[in-house]
Amino acid sequence: MSVDIFEIAEKKRRKITMSTVLTLACAVLALPLAAQQRGPLPPPPPGTVVPSGAPADSEKANASRQEMSSHITNEPPALPIEQIIQKFTQHEEEFRKERDNFTYTQIFVFQELDEDGRPDGEYRLTSDILFTPAGKRYEKVIEAPAPTLKRISMSQQDFDDIEKVWPLVLTPDELPKYDVKYVGREQVDEVGTYVFDIAPKRLEKKLRYLEGRIWVDDKDLQIVKTRGKATGLLKKKEDQAFPTFETFRENIEGHYWFPTYTRADDILHFKSGQDVHIRLSVRYQNYKRFGSTIKIGKATQVDPEKP
Repeated sequence: MSVDIFEIAEKKRRKITMSTVLTLACAVLALPLAAQQRGPLPPPPPGTVVPSGAPADSEKANASRQEMSSHITNEPPALPIEQIIQKFTQHEEEFRKERDNFTYTQIFVFQELDEDGRPDGEYRLTSDILFTPAGKRYEKVIEAPAPTLKRISMSQQDFDDIEKVWPLVLTPDELPKYDVKYVGREQVDEVGTYVFDIAPKRLEKKLRYLEGRIWVDDKDLQIVKTRGKATGLLKKKEDQAFPTFETFRENIEGHYWFPTYTRADDILHFKSGQDVHIRLSVRYQNYKRFGSTIKIGKATQVDPEKP
């Protein structure tokens, strides 16, 4: 998230912006009702995994949630670590292909919070990921009200993170790009998991990576939860900051674990010295199978009137 600085004489403060790919960020209208609602993020959907004994959403709880879990044990894995990594990345490749046969709705909400923790600006985008009759995947924007953000706007890196990093799929092709370290085992709700820390071996231009932690179901050997920050190479003049996020997966059709919910409640610290409290959520819902033999590529945004 990059920043540009503008002096506001009466407050002597700096205004933070992120160069955006959307012209909507220029509009300034009254806050939508949803942006004025005060309170914590909604809980993840039923069926997703969350840390055992997770505290309620509050300022203190949010700070606690930003720390790595303390319920991890040193219990050895049932299989050699390298074998676990090999198997779960293979399953991730199978899952990637499977998810490409599903349509779904994606609801993204990003809020700025004032000094009292109340939303005072919002960016919201609801879109359907669909297929044309010919089997080509595309994104249809359903709702995109004018943003009311005052200090932050969305950058291209943010949109890349929404698409690839937050719903991370760690396939065998992606594995060589990461250092993967076994941490231990943790019971997450009713799911036993292996816990791994991952970090990119090196950063490459225009590519985004996850630096954080993943939880792998110790029976299905699939990722069920992801936590960390997105990272990548930035230009020296760019003043950007990215939130710590959590992504939860849910078992769909009794086999694969699909991303269903991403959330973050964090304070972004910029080089300029400005700190901005933000809250965001992404819901992936209404998964529906389209077909099992369709070859598709990256989703392409189209005019809602011309699907």
